[in-house]
Amino acid sequence: MNGVPVDLRSDTVTRPTPAMRQAMADAVVGDDVYGEDPTVRALEERAAATLGTEAALFVPSGTMGNQIAIHLGAQPGTEVLVEADSHVYNYELGAMAAWTGAMPRILHGKAGVLDPDEVEQAGRSKPYYHSRVSMVVVENTHNHAGGTVTSVATKDAILRSASACGLVAHLDGARIFNAAAALRSSARELAAGFDTVMFCLSKGLGAPVGSVLCGSRDRMREARIVRKRLGGGMRQAGILAAGGLHALEHHVERLEEDHARAKRLAIALASHPAFRIDPESVATNIVIAEVVPPRTVEQALDLLEREGVLAGGMGPGRVRFVTHLDVDDAGIERALSALRAL
Repeated sequence: MNGVPVDLRSDTVTRPTPAMRQAMADAVVGDDVYGEDPTVRALEERAAATLGTEAALFVPSGTMGNQIAIHLGAQPGTEVLVEADSHVYNYELGAMAAWTGAMPRILHGKAGVLDPDEVEQAGRSKPYYHSRVSMVVVENTHNHAGGTVTSVATKDAILRSASACGLVAHLDGARIFNAAAALRSSARELAAGFDTVMFCLSKGLGAPVGSVLCGSRDRMREARIVRKRLGGGMRQAGILAAGGLHALEHHVERLEEDHARAKRLAIALASHPAFRIDPESVATNIVIAEVVPPRTVEQALDLLEREGVLAGGMGPGRVRFVTHLDVDDAGIERALSALRAL
């Protein structure tokens, strides 16, 4: 392998741009636990305005944001409706059980998208000797399904089902801006109707650290308490928040470039004998392809790495490629050349 590899493992591997580094270096800071960091406050106000909520809270990670929302929305001993391959179920280490005492109720969506009728059926009142459902979590885009999106119409139908059952609704919108770009919609429209919404600054938006939890003023007041309890109270966090502010101001509109590059990669994979994928299934910046036996995922990843391309395994028989801020057209060309060399 020659030179710096093309890193397509995740959109979390991005490094701050020079302009973002300068914004972070110039950030005016204070003690955020005291509520005195002006840059954190500016980020929270910008996030709330962007998503159309009353307030927002800067948190260290998307997992913490999701778990704060679940802690506020579910009660111990109740169930939370989640999609079978969702992040909160598969990648957050049973946190809803550990921190809140709630249990996941698994629903099998189509390409990661929940069925509103199944949400209503699962959320209906049951005899007292069954666990009560208290909450539903929607993931948009859906990571494990390949960056698939939940449309505005489907989202609204899910929320109607949740309302009919008296459920709190949370949106794991880690990549909500990718979803908005794919749907030619807005993050505000995709967030509308949820009690809480989390989005990540450290994925497609390219900031080094952090996520934001959005909701009503009352919920965010309680969320600040839970964040502190979980160890998420940060001090001069404006240095980090400045990166997030810069990302919201400069890195949202460019997400369509990542989607176009992901589509190019998917088309190349579809014509390669070692992989199987339907390019039409690729809606955003995540490309998941099946590895054709007898070659294994490990062998495919090793061969790609030898050619200077890093990808990631995504469960049995699947390889994931994620386009992002640090992979330009030249990087995609290198990835395509590596595929041809396999």
